[in-house]
This record gives sequence, structure tokens and C-alpha cells, in this order.
Amino acid sequence: MSTQPNTTPLIPPAEPANDDGYAHPSSLKAGLTCRCPRCGEGRLFAGYLNMAPRCAVCGLDFSFADPADGPAFFVMTGVALLVVAVWGWTAVAFQPPIWVQLVTALPAMLLGCLAALRPVKAWLVAEQYVHKAGEGEWESLGRHGVGGFAFDRRAAVVENLTPEEWDRSIARHA
Repeated sequence: MSTQPNTTPLIPPAEPANDDGYAHPSSLKAGLTCRCPRCGEGRLFAGYLNMAPRCAVCGLDFSFADPADGPAFFVMTGVALLVVAVWGWTAVAFQPPIWVQLVTALPAMLLGCLAALRPVKAWLVAEQYVHKAGEGEWESLGRHGVGGFAFDRRAAVVENLTPEEWDRSIARHA
């Protein structure tokens, strides 16, 4: 019987390099560390919430990223649910004076939001990178009514067309 120690690493090795030569971290890891979603090393932010123009390590242009109000909505909702739940339980269980409730709940909500906003914004930017999110392109989506999946009954009624005649007219203009 062998007594050699188990040499299996507890932490898995870095993800293998993709065809672009970069070891892409998971979007969650890139978000929590506020690092570049491509290389996992460069800083994502130039200020508290201001995005850097590009990664200083791999040169990825961050202009694709537009998380808009998503991070603020998710953070405010999550932190508010958590703080209100704890506040409600505390208020019922211990019945502290109102000033104690205000002095603890409001700063907890403010600090919770400020602490979570950066990583959530970085995670959403990493998700946009992973899923190649961008502005909607109508030409790539096709047109309404093409492919037999939809039938615009309003236009057919105005033009007094049957569904078959409408399909033929669409095919002629395609």
C-alpha cells in the first residue's frame, strides 16, 4: 500500500488559453476582482465607477461595455431586501428605539450599496464581453413576417389580403 500524499490541487489551474491567446477568467471572477474580462489582470476602472478606456495589460477596448443602470438596480434591490429583512426582524425581536433603527439601517443600506456597486458593474461588463453583447442590429434579426413565424394581420386587413397573398407579397419584396 502506497503512502504517497494526494497531489491533486485544491484550486483548479487557470483556464487554458483560447484561440486569441488569453486565459479568460470566469465572468464572476473578473467581476469580483474588477479586472479585465479577457486577461483577468488589467484594471477595469479608472475611478470608483468610471471605466478605463482600455486594459493596460492586453489592450482590450472597453467601449463595448454599457451596463447603464443595471448595476444600480440590482444592487439597490438586493441590498434593500437584505437590510429591510434584517431591520424588520431586529425591530420585532428587540424593539429598539426608532433613532437606533435609523442610525443602523440607513448607513447599512448606503454602505452596502457602495460596497457592492463596483463588483456588480464589473460582473455585468464581463457578462457583456463573454456574450458579445452590443447594440441591437435590425438587419441581423430579420424582418417581421419573414419565415412564416409571424403574420401581420393589421397590414393584411388594410390591403384586403389573405395570409397566403400576404406571404407571396413578402416573398416578392425580399
